[in-house]
This record gives sequence, structure tokens and C-alpha cells, in this order.
Amino acid sequence: MAKRDYYEILGVEKTADEKVLKSAFRKLAMQWHPDRNPGNAEAELKFKELNEAYQVLSDPQKRAAYDRFGHGAFQGAGGGPAGGPGFGPDFSDFMSDIFENFFGEGGPRRGARGGAGGAGRERGADLRYNLEITLEDAFKGRTEDLKIPTAIACEACGGSGAKPGSKPKTCGTCNGYGRVRATQGFFTIERTCPTCMGRGEVIDDPCEICQGAGRVTRERTLSVNIPAGVEEGTRIRLAGEGEAGLRGGPAGDLYIFLSIAPHSFFQRDGADLFARVPIPMVKAALGGEVTVPTIDGSDARVTVPAGTQTGKQFRLRGKGMPVLRSRDVGDLHIQVVIETPQNLTKRQKELLQEFEAECSRDTHPESHGFLNRVREFFGGTGRA
Repeated sequence: MAKRDYYEILGVEKTADEKVLKSAFRKLAMQWHPDRNPGNAEAELKFKELNEAYQVLSDPQKRAAYDRFGHGAFQGAGGGPAGGPGFGPDFSDFMSDIFENFFGEGGPRRGARGGAGGAGRERGADLRYNLEITLEDAFKGRTEDLKIPTAIACEACGGSGAKPGSKPKTCGTCNGYGRVRATQGFFTIERTCPTCMGRGEVIDDPCEICQGAGRVTRERTLSVNIPAGVEEGTRIRLAGEGEAGLRGGPAGDLYIFLSIAPHSFFQRDGADLFARVPIPMVKAALGGEVTVPTIDGSDARVTVPAGTQTGKQFRLRGKGMPVLRSRDVGDLHIQVVIETPQNLTKRQKELLQEFEAECSRDTHPESHGFLNRVREFFGGTGRA
């Protein structure tokens, strides 16, 4: 059976450029792909013809030979394009695009190539360090020295993994590509090179210190700047301070996650601070001043008006926490709690009894108002 013209198979003119060829092949390959036409022998045949046609016409040398001699230019290679049924690197990468359209991100991926230019230089892992600081540290900011055990580049071999005086060699199995291809029918399957494990390089004489890994585990001391205003869960990234990469690969990053220890006096809500301050009953009744500490270490005086009740809040502007990367500062909110006297002497009890005898509705308006509402609720039955 005579072979069809390659241009006819792709449905393009003989003057079509590379962009037109690629677009036509992509469209038809998706239409006749066997996975979209299971059990369809005609689709399988058409897909094979498309592969063969595009393999020839996408290669300038093969296309020139085809334009001059037709299919006879490849008769010495078993009736197919010169070089047999395998596909070149560019064709395989293009087919990866087709597969990704079918299977999404789970299909074959490009960008994982090996080669002496960087295949073995795998990026090191990112590291996480949990650091607990005090609220005062979060207020002022501080510099913290951290001791972190991590993998660093081997000094003996400079991170190459090869014994000093030698160097890694290009893998002979994949020629430094890091991946090998195997042909099954008219498909080419690409997989990680089993010799170099995708690195593209092999080491005949490994470094005795790192055993060829190019890195060793050591404890490092890093100085970390903690800015003022950080909050619970703030993450600080130190680029390149993570685990060293294999065989000279770039290092990962170090992420420091901050947590703030509970404070004995202050509670934090964003940039604002809250504190509960007990005051004596007499001072709450007569009024006066109370001294409260602030987060910056100084004291502040709060004027308590006569008749202050439990739960009353006083705001001290600008006495809270700084806002990260801003000039703004929160407030300090003081909530007073009236302290009832305890362990009274006989005389103190007598004085309070005399005081109670002199009390009126005006002295305790809230409690009297509450009793009146209770009576109204029960319809004046006297049950209250």
C-alpha cells in the first residue's frame, strides 16, 4: 500500500512553516490519540501516520530530503523516517505537551532533564524552626542566635561529591541527559536514568568525607533579626539558609515560625493590649488613682472616678503593641475589678453595718433597680 503524502496527512501546504506544522499536528494528534479512541484501529493507524509525518517535516534536514526524494529518501530505514521509529528530544518534549492536555499535571512533565549542566545539583530541602519569644520581645524586637543542625556543602570536595583532584563524569547511559527513552510500538517512553538516578553525572571516585553526597551534617549558628510588632504565627524566611543541595546544588530556605509565650499580666488582640486590674472597694467608691505597668517597662497612672463599677475600662492611647512595618501603635485597655474586703475585724464589720444602715436607693441604684425588675417580672406577687 502506497504511503500518503506527509503534507496531506497533516493537512498543510508544502510552504507551511514550523508554527503551522506544530499547530496542525497538535490538533490532529489530540483528535486521533488512541486514549481518546480506545479499540479504534483506524484511529491508531492515523495517529501513527501523524507521528511519522511530523517527525520528518519538523526536522529541516529530513524535510529537505523528503521534498526532493519523497518517501524514497527513507527506504533504507525500514520504510520509516531515517533513524528508525524513535523520536528525538524536541519531538518527545512536544508529545509531553499533548499528554499534559490529556492527563493534566499527572502526565509526563518537561523540565526534569539531567545533564552535566545541573542535573545532579538538586536543591536542598527547606527547613523549619519553631521559636518561642516573650511578649516583651515582640514589643521591642530582638536578635536571636539559633543553633541549627543541617546539611552544609562539603568543604573537602567543594560540594561536588568527587574526591579532591577528580570531578564527576557525564553519565554514559543517558549522555548527561538524566533520562533515557525506550520505544514501544510508535510510543516513546521516557524515564529516569537508572545509572545516574537522573543526575546526569556519575562519580567514579567519591569524596571520603561526604561519601559522594557533596554535603555533610553540621551545627550552624545563625543570627536572626526579629522585628518589633511580630505576632503569633509570624514566619521569617532566611533565603539559602536551609539544607545544602546534593553535589553543589542550591541550598533550600530556612523558615522560622514564631510563637509568643502567654504573659502573666497582658492579653494581646492585634496591636491592642488588655489587662485586669483589681482596685479596693473604698477607692472605687470614693475615687482615686491606681498605678499600672505598661509593656515598655514604665508605669502609668489611671484616674478612677468615684462610683467606678467592676468591668469599667480605661484606655491608655499609644501604650499597646507596635504594628509590624508601620509607625502605628495600639492602645492599652485597663479593665478594673472591684475587690471585696476579706478577713474583716470586728470593728470593720461594725463600720460596714453602720454604712449599710445609712444606704439608700441612691447609694446602690443598680441593685435596687434589679430588685424592682424582678418584682415586676413576677407580677408583684412578693415571690422575689
